[in-house]
Amino acid sequence: MRFEELQISEPILKALKEEKYETPTPIQEQAIAHILHRKDVMGSAQTGTGKTAAFAIPIIQLLEADQKERKSSRKVKALVITPTRELAIQIGESFSTYGRHTSIKNTVIYGGVNQHGQTEALKKGVDVLVATPGRLLDLMNQGFINLKNIEYFVLDEADRMLDMGFIHDIRKIIATLPEKRQSLFFSATMPKNIVDLSRQILHKPVKVEVSPASSAAETVQHYMYYTNKSNKKNLLLHILKDQDIDQVLLFSRTKHGADRIARNLKNKRIHTAAIHGDKSQNQRQKSLQQFKEGNVRVLVATDIAARGIDIESLKYVINYDLPNVAETYVHRIGRSGRAGEEGTAISLCEPEENAYLKAIEKLIDQKIEKVNDNPFPQTERPMNAQEKKDFEKEKQRRKQEYFANRKKKSR
Repeated sequence: MRFEELQISEPILKALKEEKYETPTPIQEQAIAHILHRKDVMGSAQTGTGKTAAFAIPIIQLLEADQKERKSSRKVKALVITPTRELAIQIGESFSTYGRHTSIKNTVIYGGVNQHGQTEALKKGVDVLVATPGRLLDLMNQGFINLKNIEYFVLDEADRMLDMGFIHDIRKIIATLPEKRQSLFFSATMPKNIVDLSRQILHKPVKVEVSPASSAAETVQHYMYYTNKSNKKNLLLHILKDQDIDQVLLFSRTKHGADRIARNLKNKRIHTAAIHGDKSQNQRQKSLQQFKEGNVRVLVATDIAARGIDIESLKYVINYDLPNVAETYVHRIGRSGRAGEEGTAISLCEPEENAYLKAIEKLIDQKIEKVNDNPFPQTERPMNAQEKKDFEKEKQRRKQEYFANRKKKSR
């Protein structure tokens, strides 16, 4: 199928051709037609499936058609809520790209920066507002934003939204929206709490499911190094001696860990940058841009900060820390092996992470290949005093996280 067959308007088709888009991805093929027929959609799609275009293209077309009929002053008619600043910026860029030959205007609002530029854009009038929850509520409370005219509402990355504790903000926002609206709901995973939230938002939705989170791209090769926590730093340096690994997205479980890894690599004269929630927006955007341009070889990221990172032809992802949620592994490696390109996922597994590895292999239904050429193999030696202290600290953190999640689910 080609985009022309989806009844997309000529101005948008022109923009797609300029971007060299010829055939829609499965999520685009399934969702665009339903959205153009003004149906609510509940979409399940993992990172890298073309989800943003699946809702941006039809929303632009519907708004353009509505605007020609209405010919009234410009008000916010479409609202897209997303969890991170990076993803919000990326979505805004997509609306600008696909709508460049239409009259539709969009703006992006997010926290961590001065609000003046954002409020000035709002005063001039926009059709599409892309926002993170906190800054949206803040500007609503200040009187800069009124959502009474919203006709199209998108909740993107719903699972991550809940993981980040935005559920109460989301409910406050939904309470201000008109009941009569078209709503679109996208999430990479669909656990019970996500399904329950979708029922509050959607009306008789069409379900669209593409590449469920349990599936990893077939073009990605998986490799596992078994090592000890104390040797991970040295093992990473050993891996990076391979100069073919010229651009790598590396995942750390924590913000402090990301900074520590980046610091160690810089000390070894490896061009490295870290992005996480404690970095300013300008710092994060600068690091990401340097990575895309090839000036940074290793970009160290936490899972939340990595949402929205979209890099063409990224070949290497390294899991310095294995995630304690198996689905997160699929999201991480989904940054490589896109659009038929080859990708490589390399993971470093310490003894305390062996259980995580089993859960990942069960989810993806695949045995991950062990790398035998490993100068720092995993041993069963007793932990030293510092490792015991770190292990107990991590165990306590997971315990608190477990009970916090239970508390959230019980609300």
